[in-house]
Amino acid sequence: MMLKTVAPLVSRVLAAVIGGYSLAALASVAARVLPMPAPETVFTGMMASFLVYTGAVIWVFAVRSARRAWIGLLIAALPLLVGAYLGVWRGVAA
Repeated sequence: MMLKTVAPLVSRVLAAVIGGYSLAALASVAARVLPMPAPETVFTGMMASFLVYTGAVIWVFAVRSARRAWIGLLIAALPLLVGAYLGVWRGVAA
């Protein structure tokens, strides 16, 4: 009985910690595709990662269910993953 009430909370905490960190890391790396000099994109990505992580944690605990929190994090990660792929792994960075 108690597991049924604790599982959604544990899922949200994991989404906030793991999902938020992953989203922030992707945002930091995806900033390399911005049309700026390399040192500025690194700094911009680093600063943006703090905002993204904070927003992800707030999002995870603000939505109606843990499933929606995970889905929202995955949807937000898709364009960042494309930017990270193009910016770093493919070398298309400006």
